Amino acid sequence: MIRSIAPRHPYFAAGDPPRVLAHRGLVTADAAALGIVENSFAAVAEAHAAGLVYVESDCHLTADGVVVLFHDDDLDRVTGDPRRIADVRLHELEEVMADRGGLITLEQALEAFPETHFNLDVKAEAAAEPVGRLVAPHADRVLLTSFSDDRRHRALAAAASVGGALAPATSPGSATVARVVAAVATGIGPLVRRALRGIDALQIPERQGRIRVVSPRLIDAAHASGVEVHVWTVNDEADMSRLLDAGVDGLVTDRGDAARALVNSR
Repeated sequence: MIRSIAPRHPYFAAGDPPRVLAHRGLVTADAAALGIVENSFAAVAEAHAAGLVYVESDCHLTADGVVVLFHDDDLDRVTGDPRRIADVRLHELEEVMADRGGLITLEQALEAFPETHFNLDVKAEAAAEPVGRLVAPHADRVLLTSFSDDRRHRALAAAASVGGALAPATSPGSATVARVVAAVATGIGPLVRRALRGIDALQIPERQGRIRVVSPRLIDAAHASGVEVHVWTVNDEADMSRLLDAGVDGLVTDRGDAARALVNSR
């Protein structure tokens, strides 16, 4: 197996892999019993308190143009409120989240947790440019991604438009991931390198339906190009160990505390 080549982007300078990426922050069983929910201020604070350097989160835009950390398009699953994030103003969202760990905006996250490295998935079309502009001054500790490559590129372009000397790190959208997997299957090195060009981390599920995405060949190909492989969302400790043994560089997990303990024990 080809071991990981240290990526050049300073996003990864917080330590050597394997990395634990706290999925939507950290909500322990005790915190959940108190009503704390994912992507809240309390969830990010809990991840920080647990010593987790990397926090994976999601970006939406409120009706009054504020980027907030929230996964779903609407509030229903998390709060029972059927309204869409795009239709709710900031103060309304703050009220809804007040007893669920508190709302956290992207600006607040970057300012309140200056040592945390954020892995941000741009979920809403309207959020792409605002996210890019907000993260530009913090590009050394931000990785931008999206299932939509177009949305991801627009966020990166917006960051560049601010004039920062460094672009955020990035992970590809679904279409680029498909090209990488197809290129790896051919075994043709130049095709693989072309598919991975401009990518800092390949963040992927282990399987997509019946299709195996993570494979020894893909891990080796990514490492040969200086690209890390992060797998989501891994909550079973046996799966964590198996994937780490296979050579992946990061685990995106809801159980960040358990994953960190496992990594530290190896």
